[in-house]
Amino acid sequence: GLSLLHSPLLCINSSKIFSRCSHQLYPTKLLNFKLRCGLEKFTEENTLTSRRTVLGLISTLSAFGISTHITNGAGLPVEQRPRLCDESCEKELENVPMITTETGLQYKDIQVGVGPTPPVGFQVAANYIAMVPNGQIFDSSLEKGQPYIFRVGSGQVIKGLDEGILSMKIGGKRRLYIPGPLAFPKGLSSAPGRPRVAPNSPVVFDVSLEYVPGLEVEE
Repeated sequence: GLSLLHSPLLCINSSKIFSRCSHQLYPTKLLNFKLRCGLEKFTEENTLTSRRTVLGLISTLSAFGISTHITNGAGLPVEQRPRLCDESCEKELENVPMITTETGLQYKDIQVGVGPTPPVGFQVAANYIAMVPNGQIFDSSLEKGQPYIFRVGSGQVIKGLDEGILSMKIGGKRRLYIPGPLAFPKGLSSAPGRPRVAPNSPVVFDVSLEYVPGLEVEE
């Protein structure tokens, strides 16, 4: 995983502060006082810089959909990993009618939301579980510990996910059966413990639309 504790910026700051302290001649007591103050200052700046660096990296990685080391359930056995549709949900889903769109996207509503659907270009926050057709998970926002935020309908995610969310309402949950042309044309390489996604192969997404900034939910 990516280490957030080794930053060249911190080393440069440390070198400058230590150099400034050590090249000035003071009586022993005064020198010790100055060095102590310098180290305290470095510790404070180091802590603040580290916090800013960590938050900045987490924000940047999240924007690109890349998982950081902060996870929720990633190390659990497959059957214990968090999901948007549990066993009882799976049974109910068998009786839910399948809807097919003109593009070939198919979906079943696990739960219909309320309020308006998100307009194209609006930011949305969504949780998702991404699976190959046999149900093996290859990506999950639940394991990353935070919803994925993106501009819907703007090509920031795969076509099938964009289309599927555009007709959802806030609070809704949906299972998307995404055909190959609307999924990953180049495929995805496998990560440890994850299945590989072949080029132009179908995938299944369970997705929940958590909120849309700027849109109010009808009571």
